[in-house]
Amino acid sequence: MKKFIAILLTLLMAVSLAACAGSNESSGNGGNTNVPQNAADNSQTEDKSEKSSQTENKSEQIGKVPDSKSDNSVSDSEGSKILVAYFSVTNNTEGVAKKLADGLGADLYEITPKQPYTDEDLNYNDSRSRSTVEMNDADARPAISGSVEHMEQYDVVFIGYPIWWGEAPRIMSTFIESYDFTGKTLVAFCTSASSGFGNSDAALKSTTDKATWLSGHRFAAGASAKDILAWANGLEIN
Repeated sequence: MKKFIAILLTLLMAVSLAACAGSNESSGNGGNTNVPQNAADNSQTEDKSEKSSQTENKSEQIGKVPDSKSDNSVSDSEGSKILVAYFSVTNNTEGVAKKLADGLGADLYEITPKQPYTDEDLNYNDSRSRSTVEMNDADARPAISGSVEHMEQYDVVFIGYPIWWGEAPRIMSTFIESYDFTGKTLVAFCTSASSGFGNSDAALKSTTDKATWLSGHRFAAGASAKDILAWANGLEIN
């Protein structure tokens, strides 16, 4: 009986040892049964990290200001900024001014009187008409409605007007005296039925001695864009 119990205990111990051995074998690789899975997780983490890094690099590139020496850089000198300012009652000067501005890619500004001129005001046969009274008074300065914003940005200013009594209308003096043209280039042009340019810009020049004046020109009503631009381009404005 004692032998039977001893044998039974021996068998039980053997089975127990076998079971433990099987358990250890099933957890092979030093018990790292999750190594393949962990390796995959690490690989995915690295991929995500790399993608995140690439995304950040792209974001930085999108928001990055191009190097000033790159092909996309803007030159410091973009050419002269030009303004064409004009006063017109019968639309003759306006037509020339618009063609000039279009051809040069310039900004356009109409000098508008606060009190518009009527046909009676322009009757040069009437000594009491508004235009006659103004032209007989060298100090007359008709008021202007509005103004040029940021005049300082312009390097070249073309100034257009009709010829009144051989001169620029007094409202042009109002315009010239309203701004500082120091260091700017000014060019006058006019329209008339028969009068030439003459010294029509003399009064304007006298109040802007710190500006550079180029030779002006007279155009007939309906002057072609070709002729207008031929004159403007001949000025060789830098």
